[in-house]
Amino acid sequence: MFTGIIVATGVISSRQEQGGDVDMGFEAGRLDLSRIGVGDSVSVQGVCLTVTGKEDNRFFADVSRETLAKTTLGVRAVGARVNLEPSLRAGDPLGGHLVSGHVDAVARLTTLRKDARSWRMRFELPAELARFAAPKGSICLDGVSLTVNEVEGREFGVNIIPHTLQATTLGELREGDGVNVEIDVIARYLARLMSTP
Repeated sequence: MFTGIIVATGVISSRQEQGGDVDMGFEAGRLDLSRIGVGDSVSVQGVCLTVTGKEDNRFFADVSRETLAKTTLGVRAVGARVNLEPSLRAGDPLGGHLVSGHVDAVARLTTLRKDARSWRMRFELPAELARFAAPKGSICLDGVSLTVNEVEGREFGVNIIPHTLQATTLGELREGDGVNVEIDVIARYLARLMSTP
């Protein structure tokens, strides 16, 4: 479990095919790897990955074909920057919202415009996820906990403040880019409960 508060950005340092899956290495940046062991979870660009090894300031994870197909990790190359967050521990502050690291889909950035010192971004969700976006609700994009400003059909808007633009990969986005999206876990369970007779 994570909170969607990015503690560091890292870089994809290696990408090696392993029997159809990919073994990926990540430079950890300012992420404190002394707190993370083999078998622990780390959110990488919003994707919950299991650490399979560590070396100096790098960690490694196996990325399955499912994850490669359903997230942007399938197209991110060596050298790409990624958002990093260690898993939540009991007693840690919950600054964002509860995030599982189980990406639902890739959303596309449709509109990017400056708004004072911030940026307004609008994203298009796949049709089956549109009903989960709610004004003033939470959503997770590339591992970042954000508040939904408005919803119109399949599109929703968020406001990205200067700190978030600098401290995460969201400041690198351009119109047409994809982001890993995780809908609010509470909305997911409520929808399931309401659809069950």
